Amino acid sequence: MYRIWNKYRYFWFSLIAVFVLFWISLPVRLFDDPLSTVVYDRNGELLGARIAEDGQWRFPGLDSVPEKYSRAVISFEDRYFYFHPGVNPASMMRAALQNIRAGEIRSGGSTITMQVIRMSRKNRPRTVTQKLIESFLALRYEFSNSKQQVLTVYANNAPFGGNVVGIEAAAWRYFGTSPGDLTWAESALLAVLPNAPSLIHPGKNRDLLIEKRNRLLQKLMEQGEISEQTCRLSMQEPLPSAPLPLPNLTPHVTDQVMLDEQRNRFNSSINRDLQERVNELTNIRQEILRANEIENMACLVMEVESGKVLAYVGNSKLPGKRSDGEDVDVVRSVRSTGSILKPFLFAGILDNGRILQTALVPDVPVRYNGYAPKNYDRGYEGAVPAYEALERSLNIPAVIMLKNYGVDPFLGLLRNIGFSTFKYSHEHYGLTLILGGAETSLWELAGMYGSMARVLNHFNQSDGNYFASDYHMPNLDSDHTRPVRKDKQEEGLLSASSIFLTFQSLLEVNRPEELSMWYLMSSTRNIAWKTGTSYGFRDAWAVGVTPEYVVAVWAGNADGEGRPGISGITAAAPLMFDLFSILPETTWFEAPLDDLSDAVICRASGYLAGPYCRITDTIQAVPRGMKSRSCPYHEMIHLDSTGSYRVNSRCYPVSNMITKTWFVLPPLMEWYYKRHAAGYQELPPVMEGCLDESVKSMEIVYPEWDSHLVIPRELDGSKGKVIFEVAHRQSSARVFWHIDKIFIGTTEGTHQLAADILPGRHKMTVVDEQGNQESVVFEVLR
Repeated sequence: MYRIWNKYRYFWFSLIAVFVLFWISLPVRLFDDPLSTVVYDRNGELLGARIAEDGQWRFPGLDSVPEKYSRAVISFEDRYFYFHPGVNPASMMRAALQNIRAGEIRSGGSTITMQVIRMSRKNRPRTVTQKLIESFLALRYEFSNSKQQVLTVYANNAPFGGNVVGIEAAAWRYFGTSPGDLTWAESALLAVLPNAPSLIHPGKNRDLLIEKRNRLLQKLMEQGEISEQTCRLSMQEPLPSAPLPLPNLTPHVTDQVMLDEQRNRFNSSINRDLQERVNELTNIRQEILRANEIENMACLVMEVESGKVLAYVGNSKLPGKRSDGEDVDVVRSVRSTGSILKPFLFAGILDNGRILQTALVPDVPVRYNGYAPKNYDRGYEGAVPAYEALERSLNIPAVIMLKNYGVDPFLGLLRNIGFSTFKYSHEHYGLTLILGGAETSLWELAGMYGSMARVLNHFNQSDGNYFASDYHMPNLDSDHTRPVRKDKQEEGLLSASSIFLTFQSLLEVNRPEELSMWYLMSSTRNIAWKTGTSYGFRDAWAVGVTPEYVVAVWAGNADGEGRPGISGITAAAPLMFDLFSILPETTWFEAPLDDLSDAVICRASGYLAGPYCRITDTIQAVPRGMKSRSCPYHEMIHLDSTGSYRVNSRCYPVSNMITKTWFVLPPLMEWYYKRHAAGYQELPPVMEGCLDESVKSMEIVYPEWDSHLVIPRELDGSKGKVIFEVAHRQSSARVFWHIDKIFIGTTEGTHQLAADILPGRHKMTVVDEQGNQESVVFEVLR
């Protein structure tokens, strides 16, 4: 054996060298050209594309070749494709004879495999040497690739005229359709086009192109690939004119994918048909808003269960018009939240058992270290039930609830459920957090409203379990699979009952004026929804949620310019309802009965019924709310025998007293509450000679205790005055004012007093005719 090896060693070395050369002759990747960025919907329909870096429309390769095109190209280019090993000697001999007879190169005899090699080598000159190299490499290529792989690589890289490369780009550029939907005529045209790609352009000899296509169709009929009728009808189809613009239904999504260097093909979760309708409705609403110089809108439609995005409008683009800032993807941009976070606070404060949803919350003028929030209508109602404050999006009750809940705990809740945009400390945000003092994105808002709905759905579906994986952001990837719910927890970040009661309150929100008769429409669906408007009328929000879908909308100017009158209810909510109207029918959330308790409440105050509550109701409440405070507003009072005056044992015989329970609000709350609550009964006055210290008679509205005041300058430059204010139960009472024990004036009816105050620390004392007094210490800054 050794002698045989030694005798023929040069032959064996040569054979090994040839094999090694044969094996390494091809690069790992034949084609390394830059690719276009392409985005598809969940069904494989094209949503948008961006041209490759080298200016070519070269789509990422298909995994397989459409049947019609496959048959057409094999019939035209390489009839014996499935029978040769990459090189067809008969074809090459026939081509050589034709070239010799013609005295020039008329035919190359190349197989499809050889053409793949030629394209990968950038179409080098057609010489005998190059043809031999191509033949050698074609044999090598077929040695490690199937026929289908070879055909697919050819289709993905063949030139189709101009800057169009590959069957998929050609199908969309010339026919506006996917390769799988090409007709026989279109498939035949694309089969012959790489042979003469310049013929596709208008102005060239297009009759020759039609002739080549029809000759191929005739050949396909003779081979039994198509019927005579199909052939005849296909020959009547016209050639495409100028290349068509590619779809651009989701430009901002396509731009996002283009920035991702890891992928050029993205299969999104978007539904193309729905996206087209959403684009249309967004543009209609945008056209209306432009009358107020509101240039931009954005919206997101998402499935609750999967979190997958069904439609994505990063910014409105009106056909034929250019809007300022339209290239900004507002869905991902952070904007001032306005009131859109109030439902999370409401759910959080219910969940920790601080109050019941029916409990009265103050709606009065307040100031916290110089911060004086106002309601949208600048009015006050004294007190409103917490759920009504949410329904009507009242600012002052929200600020008071946040103060009671705590800014730091609320920030922790927002971050725990998934918000990532609240990056600063609670000192940075303060109480403005709930009224737009922070920023978030439409993307995160949709994700978190959807997460709350998902938690509630799964609680009812899984016998009262919670899952940490239910809190997550929206997902645009159709290939993304839902996480398996294995992370069961006894408690959720928010309880099912608090979420349900929040959604129930949001169900009652008044809809936009143009939908004012919505409740009479038989097709009206139940939607929990909330709007928000940022300071300066810069951002208008609307988010709606059902067990199946979330719709989130933003309107405004991308550059941050505010517009008078813009609000979530007028600018964003109408589009939100438009979008819900084109979605499939939805249901409403099931009550989480295992997480709700029956609570007996005082009808007047909404708190748990106390010993002095005369009329009660029973409601369903968060279990922790059963430990909340009992009614603080019902008191036992003593009246004279006529029931006209308040008395006490020091000034009136006990045996003649009438004892009653009375609904009594603090003076400041009462001052505003009685203007709106027709049934509210004020306390009877105190009998002359009696001093009732059990019920507070007045309350200082301004300034607050230990506050710091800055006195502004008037328009003429003179120093301004401080306006002090007091609320008194008796409208006819007289109040005497003192600063640092110096009498400064008397008021009656409306208790406001303007005074010149020097810088420094002061004490103000007010006394009424009955001897009741209140004091406050404050400091005037220089």
